[in-house]
Amino acid sequence: MSETNYDTMFGKIVVDQGLCTEEELLKCKKLLEEHDPNNPTTLENLLVNNRFITTSQAKRAKDAARETKEAASHIPGYKVFGKLGAGAMAIVYKGKQLSLDRTVAIKILPKRFSENPDYVQRFYKEGKAAAKLNHNNIVAAFDVGEAGGYHYFVMEYVEGKTLYEDLAKGKIFSEAEAIEVVMQVARALAHAHARGLIHRDVKPKNIMVNSTGIIKLADLGLARDASDIAMAKSEAGKAFGTPYYISPEQIRGEIDIDARADIYSLGVTFYHMVTGRVPFEAKTPSDVMKKHLKEPLIPPDHINTSLSAGISEVIEVMMAKNKKDRYNSAEELLIDLEAIGKGEPPLRAHKKFNIAELEQLQMGEDIDLEPQEKTYDQETIAKYRTAIIVLSSAIAILVLIVMFLSAGK
Repeated sequence: MSETNYDTMFGKIVVDQGLCTEEELLKCKKLLEEHDPNNPTTLENLLVNNRFITTSQAKRAKDAARETKEAASHIPGYKVFGKLGAGAMAIVYKGKQLSLDRTVAIKILPKRFSENPDYVQRFYKEGKAAAKLNHNNIVAAFDVGEAGGYHYFVMEYVEGKTLYEDLAKGKIFSEAEAIEVVMQVARALAHAHARGLIHRDVKPKNIMVNSTGIIKLADLGLARDASDIAMAKSEAGKAFGTPYYISPEQIRGEIDIDARADIYSLGVTFYHMVTGRVPFEAKTPSDVMKKHLKEPLIPPDHINTSLSAGISEVIEVMMAKNKKDRYNSAEELLIDLEAIGKGEPPLRAHKKFNIAELEQLQMGEDIDLEPQEKTYDQETIAKYRTAIIVLSSAIAILVLIVMFLSAGK
């Protein structure tokens, strides 16, 4: 049996809401393909029958989708066409802004979340954060509001796909492809960081590729203003992010999260693109995060041996467990990305690390960043030379004395 549009959307909802895993969904999709066409079934039935989700969970997922679709149809000034996707907290629809006759994406917060002030506040913070940004590589924000008790956020509609869709199909990106994608995301991050915003959830699902190949960084739902000390303190000790792509400092719930957290997550995405796998895998999100903190990083060129040493070095620096050992900024990262794109060595990475110390970096150890070679002024060199001459003379006299005494015997 072929997968229907409803199956596709239902699958996205249950995975994004954490009701089943990606692997469980793929298993049921395969079963759906092999199912007898004379005895029709749905992806929903297969997920329930295989006990990956419960009947009540399936009902809640359907109810949430139906509820938000009804809400979307009543937003003034917009016409809704159909569903685009679903996240853990909201569902996104394709629509049209009637006043400007332009296609848009409309994110709706379901009723059960709309009744929670914390979720509503976070929803509006996403809209306000996006409104601060104006960059070709960031999904633009158009409008945010409330209608009939539902909160909505209107944004740029991107005709294309997410990076995750290619990776889920097993695609391994060439160096040139991956570098181009990462450079565009790095430019988006440089723009956001310059305005004080830390994304905190850079991952393939939040990186879109439009029909002309332009990369768009999406979803500022976890974005935090670096100057918002009150929020930072309220979130202390809590891990905000996606386990496969989260930085070590986010896992520890550190207060002073900065641009280097996004650079780490982009490094994990880069790793995934060129190797076809995430760097750390485990059965539970908790175990994945423990590996980010402690497990040695297998260099990407050890998995994909066709990779150049330069690209591997850049990724390892991006993914240093200690943020002090990473690139300090997206602009600094871009310098090395441009270099390796031209086949040149990544000079910033070379300055940050001695190649021999990368093994310590992979082990998650702190490394000594002191210069490996010391330089001395002429006066100091002259003193050393004098000391060596005096010492040599003393040794020579001592040898003569020993020889004289031996001859006397």
